[in-house]
Amino acid sequence: MICIFCEIAAGRATADVVLRNEWVTAFHDIHPTAPTHILVIPNTHISSLDELTDPDLAAQLLLACRQVAQAAGLSERGYRVLTNVGRGGGQHIFHLHFHVIGGRRLAWPPG
Repeated sequence: MICIFCEIAAGRATADVVLRNEWVTAFHDIHPTAPTHILVIPNTHISSLDELTDPDLAAQLLLACRQVAQAAGLSERGYRVLTNVGRGGGQHIFHLHFHVIGGRRLAWPPG
């Protein structure tokens, strides 16, 4: 089965990309839950956070979350970074991705 996020990371599928480097790709979510909703993914296929074992890649993912949030102007008002793990955790696409969400007041608990 073809992974859409692998296709986006490889540049073979269309996405509104805001960051791409050797480690990660970040792009706007096509179903945003807030005015700003960016997904940050590793360029290599990793199913979920449970599969992430490379500390350098983990650091690059979190630094990219911060970078896209700052570039989107979210730092001053605040933002949320989250990932879902497994079907029970709400994961729908089984390629690790972090949601960077902001641009409005975010409630807690989220769901």
